[in-house]
Amino acid sequence: MNFSSSSLDAIPERDEVKAILSAALQAVDPFDSVCKAVILDEQELTILDRSYPLSPGQKINVLALGKAAPVMFAAASEVLGARIGRSLMIPKTPPAETLPGVEVIPGGHPIPTAASLAAGQAALDLARSLTKEDVLLCLISGGGSALMSLPKPPLKLSDLQVLTDLLLKCGANIQEINCLRRQLDQLKGGGLARAAAPARVISLILSDVIGSPLEAIASGPTAPDPTSASDALGILECYGLLGQVPPAVIAVLQRGLESPPSPPSGFDHVHNLILADNARAARAAVQRAIKAKFSTAYLGSAWQGEARKVGADLCQILLSAELPRPFCLVAGGETTVKLRGEGKGGRNQELALASVKPLAGKNGMMLVSLATDGEDGPTDAAGAVVSADTYRRGLEAGLQPDDFLAANNAYAYFDRLGDLLKTGPSGTNVNDLIFLFGFHRSD
Repeated sequence: MNFSSSSLDAIPERDEVKAILSAALQAVDPFDSVCKAVILDEQELTILDRSYPLSPGQKINVLALGKAAPVMFAAASEVLGARIGRSLMIPKTPPAETLPGVEVIPGGHPIPTAASLAAGQAALDLARSLTKEDVLLCLISGGGSALMSLPKPPLKLSDLQVLTDLLLKCGANIQEINCLRRQLDQLKGGGLARAAAPARVISLILSDVIGSPLEAIASGPTAPDPTSASDALGILECYGLLGQVPPAVIAVLQRGLESPPSPPSGFDHVHNLILADNARAARAAVQRAIKAKFSTAYLGSAWQGEARKVGADLCQILLSAELPRPFCLVAGGETTVKLRGEGKGGRNQELALASVKPLAGKNGMMLVSLATDGEDGPTDAAGAVVSADTYRRGLEAGLQPDDFLAANNAYAYFDRLGDLLKTGPSGTNVNDLIFLFGFHRSD
């Protein structure tokens, strides 16, 4: 992938740094992850440590959902070949080539569209058509919550769009957003798995959620929901949204209060498996840094909260690090952005922008914040790079970072400096990674 930026390309260690970034994404490559996990012979399907008996020539039905759907489906096709039966793909971006026999319905993201509802209906139709003799292989990755939707009556698409927009703007985290989605949707929170019963359902999951709770990844179409309508109403109250969301949202949640939640039992026909996550990507980066003779530390993959505060906190860790140079610290997670202005950007760019002043003039220091899917917010950038010279270069160009932060306009700031990372879609999606570097420099 292309990890070029003005600051990154200017340092002697650029090749080593780019190799570290590449190693993180290679470790969570969806194609390799699926191919390594799935083994097929005439009598059984083996996935990681479990085997499932198959009758001679039995077909395996496939549902691929999420940003990594095209790549994960391609891997399944490589392994399963002619044994693939009915197939449905629900991606953000459709595959470059037409796939014979595969129904492809790209949904909307991050806000659902009419195509998302069409995808949800197609998924429900596929699930309900199965019998106890069938196998449904689900390939699930991040983004699936918006890409596939089937709202509970009387909710309409416009209601979901308003709700999603409000949640994204108020700074709610993905667990909170997906709690609302599960309570309002027929397929989320195990709804797809229940519709497919008693067929065998096997889900291979690429996690884009901190801690990889099954119910939160793509809102858990094959996992039971541990939350309730009361939890969802509490989230709306917490963010002051009760009076702003459409009345139909409140009506569905109120109805949920009156009926008992779905029991977590009844999923004996389901097997959910996490193939890759943020921690796997971060540890691969650490190992590559060690190979490049960097001192290293893994700061964990549970970083969350408002992007600008997390950026400031990580800068403090970087500046206080007592490691021999060169060093590389790797952190993972998913931050949020509370919109205050009308600018353009994403959480990784905002985190980086909040780091510009703390790192100003700090010799040899660099921060790289990267969305692993290659798409940071509604932009064509994956993230941004900050060095000790970023602040000075910005001032020389007439750019005050505080002004751009106030407008949530990180994209424009880094675009002027040539320090956006524009990798293009990576084909994977395991949250965000932040790399903190200390290099040898003379004062």
